[in-house]
Amino acid sequence: MDLYIIRRRGVWASEAELREATEASLRVGEDMKDRLRWIRSYAVTEDDGRVGSLCIYEAEDAEAIREHGRRIGAPSEDFQPVRGTAVKRADPQPVTSV
Repeated sequence: MDLYIIRRRGVWASEAELREATEASLRVGEDMKDRLRWIRSYAVTEDDGRVGSLCIYEAEDAEAIREHGRRIGAPSEDFQPVRGTAVKRADPQPVTSV
């Protein structure tokens, strides 16, 4: 599997909607575990106040990324394969966890 970064811009109106998508993503991810694996996500506040995300996934191919997005109701067309990784420090403790 290859590593991908997915950018979902302003998909959710609230933290509650994001939590629902997170739960759906876990369920669908379990169904697709032979083709896709969720590594981590960063929730971001967009300029208009909506919630977006930047997600790291391992996936068999681009179609697995798209299928997962369709199944959880979150667009997954803005993604790129990761070319390399440079980890300088572990992520700090999150302010919130979803």
